[in-house]
Amino acid sequence: MANVVSVERVTLTLGTTKVLDDLSLGVLTGERIGMVGRNGGGKTSLLRVLARAVPVDSGRVTHPSGLTVGMLTQQDTLDPAATVREAVLGDRAEHEWAGDARIRDVVDGLLGGLDAGAVGGWESVVGPMSGGERRRLALARLLVDDPDLLLLDEPTNHLDVEGVAWLADHLTRRRTRPDSALVTITHDRWFLDAVATTTWEVQGGQVNAFDGGYAAYVLAKAERARIAAVTEERRNNLLRKELAWLRRGPPARTSKPRFRIDAANALIEEEPPARDDVELMRFATTRLGKDVIDLERASLTLGVASDTPREILRDVTWRLAPGDRIGIVGVNGAGKSTLLRAIAGELTLVGGRRKVGKTVRLAFLSQEVRELEQLAGRRVIEALEDVRQFTQLGGKEISASQLAQRLGFTGARQQTLVGSLSGGERRRLQLVRLLLDEPNVLLLDEPTNDLDIETLTSLEDVLDGWAGTLLVVSHDRYLLERMCDRQVALLGDGAIRDLPGGVEQYLALWSEQQASRASGGVAGSARGGSTGGSGGASGATSAAGSAAPGSGAASAAGPTSAQVREARKEVARIDRALARLATREETVHRQMAEHATDHQAVLELNRELREIVDERETLELAWLEAAEVAG
Repeated sequence: MANVVSVERVTLTLGTTKVLDDLSLGVLTGERIGMVGRNGGGKTSLLRVLARAVPVDSGRVTHPSGLTVGMLTQQDTLDPAATVREAVLGDRAEHEWAGDARIRDVVDGLLGGLDAGAVGGWESVVGPMSGGERRRLALARLLVDDPDLLLLDEPTNHLDVEGVAWLADHLTRRRTRPDSALVTITHDRWFLDAVATTTWEVQGGQVNAFDGGYAAYVLAKAERARIAAVTEERRNNLLRKELAWLRRGPPARTSKPRFRIDAANALIEEEPPARDDVELMRFATTRLGKDVIDLERASLTLGVASDTPREILRDVTWRLAPGDRIGIVGVNGAGKSTLLRAIAGELTLVGGRRKVGKTVRLAFLSQEVRELEQLAGRRVIEALEDVRQFTQLGGKEISASQLAQRLGFTGARQQTLVGSLSGGERRRLQLVRLLLDEPNVLLLDEPTNDLDIETLTSLEDVLDGWAGTLLVVSHDRYLLERMCDRQVALLGDGAIRDLPGGVEQYLALWSEQQASRASGGVAGSARGGSTGGSGGASGATSAAGSAAPGSGAASAAGPTSAQVREARKEVARIDRALARLATREETVHRQMAEHATDHQAVLELNRELREIVDERETLELAWLEAAEVAG
């Protein structure tokens, strides 16, 4: 094993914060390193140092001659005018990449097959695509290039459960060159466990290395904590003894040998500083009766007024019980977030009814953090006091200031303006404000976004003792299996399916559905049992390869020339509609910034923005269907 990167006594300061402090480490060939640590702790800065993409204040970073480096950042760097083919394959000839099994695996796993069906075709333009689609393209380009040193900053962001499983398999089985190395920042603990041979914990400008993935890291850290606790207890005993001796009265103290006083002072100085814990309190919950939220013979369709409505639910009965802890998984576009919004009452059912128990206090953590924009000019402590100035913790009443310290906003951070917080801190503040309202029904849409592992662990600990009903949409398998008692799936056929076998059963169902679509068959023959208490529709998933809207189903021999022409017209129409939506969305964002202090105006604009997002999702799905026929 040879060194791929050598970091020697590197120091890096950003602003007034020393991010890396006299750090020395190396990356060896064959290593797969997972990097964890608190948001703002220096993980991304270290990744950029390894890539030599940022100058260091002191020390040296060396690469061997001829080393190729590829880095996936969290910023979008793709050329918006490029096509999918140019963005992913560059100038490679078709026979060159199509004949390479590794590249075909990347295309299948991230882009939906050799015709790039998941992104609308090879010749589609990058510009109008969503952030998640562009990130898939950037990741695909890196994996196609296959550099010697692969640096990935949160590669699982915007990937669904099956995408995360594919990526882990690709990195551990397909990308096996002995002269290559991988370093990835991730908060996805299942992915970390599946991929990493070594875990780096970045903390206080230093890196602590642990052999193995997340499970091994937790075990090793617990053992280190146990040893430290034994040492600390021994030191505390000595400290108490020395302090008791020093406090035996002023006359006696003046006659004590000087070395004894120095020894006691040394012990005091060695006391570790208070931990900057990210700890969420256990919030009181109001009592839930037997009725929580029921969907009775519910049907839900997005884009009813459009030419291409999308069915999310069809005649589904689903009853949530007190204490239910349910994880929701499903393919992208199946309507997971839409289902949560329907349960929350933000969307109106097109059929059936939503029944809510009298004692329900519902809280909904959406993927949007724009609700904090109206608080951008306020301080963290004020944002908490807006919800509640005092609360109960451990049987005692504590102030919002004390609570802010317990939540990781220590020292001056609780006086920081909300608008200056990092993405992870804003997400944490959003979640805490939500929980401070003491809900007993909690809907979480991708709660892992922007949260570090320490915060996620604290959140799980809070919810372990939380006595309400919980629904979670997430691609984080570890969180779903840790936090929820059962999982259900949306596969895009209007039904909600129970998954007694958990995420593994969902992946098997999804694989079968993909295989059935590829062969033109009907998917869903091995579906899981129907949801408890559910009268949901049980029809089989429709065959793949839908024809363009209004053109009738394509024949087994393929679409006719007339169908292709109609599909191309549909693609052009939708492209124009998407461009208009993009302009509207920019206008709404600008208006939200201008009216940040007008709460009512922001609410109205946010409602309009959600309508735009829903319409765009419907149009994108229709675009994909038409593009499949247009070729």
